[in-house]
Amino acid sequence: MIVDLTETDNWPKAFEVTVGPEEVHLDTAVARLKGPVRASGQIERHAGWTEVEGVIQAQAQVDCSRCLEPIDRSLSIKFDIRFLSSEDGSERTEKEVNKSDLDSSVIDDDRIDLTEVVREQVLLDLPEQIFCKEDCKGLCPKCGSNRNLIDCSCQDEDIDPRWAALKNLK
Repeated sequence: MIVDLTETDNWPKAFEVTVGPEEVHLDTAVARLKGPVRASGQIERHAGWTEVEGVIQAQAQVDCSRCLEPIDRSLSIKFDIRFLSSEDGSERTEKEVNKSDLDSSVIDDDRIDLTEVVREQVLLDLPEQIFCKEDCKGLCPKCGSNRNLIDCSCQDEDIDPRWAALKNLK
């Protein structure tokens, strides 16, 4: 959904968007959306900048970082983004960045794509590592079996060739 910021009436504007998982394009193999993503909130126009705030609700499936088993996860993401118009954000001078500046984006034309806002917020909410359980044993590095399900008979007797000479010192 594209919001035209040149409209002069009805500010702030409330929005409610439902985006299909195929439109979000997460571009990651470890996370998948299980259904539509719902976003609602409001857009408020100010002199030189626009604020978009709201909440995103979705169901996702994320792979365990150790054993690669899928984990169902409910997403509830609150967001507050400030969009600066390109003439306000185009200064090329160096300046210190405040924490509040990290939630700002620059827009070239007076349009905001809410689908892209949803995609960005979902990607930012995904954890770097997630585990199916706290004591997940992961995969065997030799045979690849899931150590949570079976105890493989692989033995870790490989000796690093740099240390192999020390074995004969006895």
